[in-house]
Amino acid sequence: MSVSGTSISRRLAVFASFSGQGGVEKMITNLAAGFLDAGVTVDLVLARAEGEHLESIPTGVRIVRLNVHHTSTALPGLVRYLRAEKPDAILAAKDRAIRVALLARKLAGSHAPLVGRLGTTVSAALKGKGWMRELTRYAGMRLFYPYLDAIVAVSQGVKDDILAITGLPSERVRVIRNPVITPALERQAAQPCDHPWLNDPAVPVIVGMGRLTRQKGFPDLIAAFARLRRDRVCRLVVIGDGGDRDKLERLVKDLGVSECVAFTGFLKNPHALVARCSLFVLSSLWEGSPNALTEAMALGRPVVSTDCPSGPAELLADGRYGALVPVGEVEALAAAMAHALDRPLPAECLRRAVAEYTQSVSARRYLETLGIAP
Repeated sequence: MSVSGTSISRRLAVFASFSGQGGVEKMITNLAAGFLDAGVTVDLVLARAEGEHLESIPTGVRIVRLNVHHTSTALPGLVRYLRAEKPDAILAAKDRAIRVALLARKLAGSHAPLVGRLGTTVSAALKGKGWMRELTRYAGMRLFYPYLDAIVAVSQGVKDDILAITGLPSERVRVIRNPVITPALERQAAQPCDHPWLNDPAVPVIVGMGRLTRQKGFPDLIAAFARLRRDRVCRLVVIGDGGDRDKLERLVKDLGVSECVAFTGFLKNPHALVARCSLFVLSSLWEGSPNALTEAMALGRPVVSTDCPSGPAELLADGRYGALVPVGEVEALAAAMAHALDRPLPAECLRRAVAEYTQSVSARRYLETLGIAP
């Protein structure tokens, strides 16, 4: 432990896996910066350490690489870390990491408080994947989660889902909003953006952003855009990359909108583009708390979202700050997009709606839950 004056810095171990461009990695990176700002020493203990978000880990965070290919094989390395470093508290991100951390704490003889973070609606994520997979996951949650000191859910919807699956008392699960709004967000949004479609203010630019996977519902967004395009001149930019990119590009071609849909791939700074768009659309089938939607609102951009489990209804106050459309209803999504383009809400109204999603507020509440708040 480091000593500064009369205060002793507490050491927090954050156990996670960085394997790509997902929202979990981004939120853990933002939290780590918030923990540092609060005067807590942070060890980021990674099962896997891959992907673009590694570059964003703040200076001052110690990265401990366990060098395994899967979270479930990180147990021996995590046990060794806990025995050697003896952190004051442990935060585990995602279900597999939670289970491994509980076993590791037991084997290491550690008594550090252990808090698990869940960032998705588990029941929705498992829908359609078979009863055996669902049964196994639910059984594991019921077996392991009672041994956690607390569980953090990123939205009320995620909390309700956890309680329904585990049967735990409500007080064991705390809703803490994601640390989406950081000091860097406005700086990045103000940087130049060279996308040529932004040079023509007469043509609205609609943006969707996320991993190109089934969860994000991009086929519905593209179909709704094609429907909207029949009635007005507009363009669609899809930010992100993933396994469904080829399929989505074929859909764009089949719908005859190739000349007005652009795929950017992963952008290190997507905020400069989002800050200049006419409308942001979230088309997800399920979420935990949609970070991209939160960022767009923080940047004052009009938004439309599917009413998926969970998070959009909480962010948009059941439609007060943007239309909520039933998942899969393409015609309704196109109509909501048209209405938002014609009658955008004031930017300041949207910014106020997400004021709770700041890095400093989120980090402080995590530290309180972990029992190591300075």
